[in-house]
Order: sequence, then C-alpha cells, then structure tokens
Amino acid sequence: MERINVSSSQLKSIGYDPSTKTLEIEFNPMRADTTATTVYQYAEVPPSVWEGLYRATSPGSFFYKNIKGVYAYKKVE
Repeated sequence: MERINVSSSQLKSIGYDPSTKTLEIEFNPMRADTTATTVYQYAEVPPSVWEGLYRATSPGSFFYKNIKGVYAYKKVE
C-alpha cells in the first residue's frame, strides 16, 4: 500500500485502501538508538476516519482518540 509521510512525533506515514477499508500506519521508531519503524494495518476503517486522520493537525492525537482500540489490526512489517 502506498503511504504518505505525515508531520507527527508518533506516526511516520499513513495510507488507505478504500476498496478494502484498510488503513495502514507506519509508526516512528520507539527508541532513539534505532531507525526501525513498525507498520500496522487496521481493518474496516470508514473513509470518514481516514479523512479525519489525513486532515488532522495532530495525526498522533487523532490516532489515539479515534483509531487505537477501536479497529482490529495486524502488524505487517
């Protein structure tokens, strides 16, 4: 899935597949001594939630308030 970079201390990039309602999020490294990122896919995410994340002034805050704990997810990288 193609992702776009976002300005966030928590998230590095985001992408969305409207045909499957799959949201993909690449998270910034958790530790300062690594460059390894982690990617998760979230299932059955409505287009309105994707739009909200895409347009959010704080993508990290939007994620924690509207996505985390709401949608099923799997780690992909």
